[in-house]
Amino acid sequence: MRSVWISLLLCLSFAAQAQSIRLLVQSSPLAGFQYHAGAALWESLQLGDRLALVREPENPHDARAVRVEWRGQQLGYLPRAENEAVAAAMDRGERVEGRIAALVKHKNPWQRLRIDVFVVL
Repeated sequence: MRSVWISLLLCLSFAAQAQSIRLLVQSSPLAGFQYHAGAALWESLQLGDRLALVREPENPHDARAVRVEWRGQQLGYLPRAENEAVAAAMDRGERVEGRIAALVKHKNPWQRLRIDVFVVL
């Protein structure tokens, strides 16, 4: 039993020392890449780059829309079929972050950029 408590205390100590804990909650392609700044920015994008996630509850096409931006430029959206949990987390005030998980030169724009979404604790 003592070893369980020591392990728990060590885990809590490491968590307290860390700035934050990030939990991967979604990994998906980027929707709308071909309609926004993606092609113009392609050569500048790097694996691991931070992406801003912006809620658009007034979006006329999707009330759960989450816009994805790189350095203030819109790249696209989280796919409509996969944005419900992230939109709900953002609406509750939870901190979420996006990162570029993959960049692939592919003729299909849905396969060019993959985004990882994290909830930050």
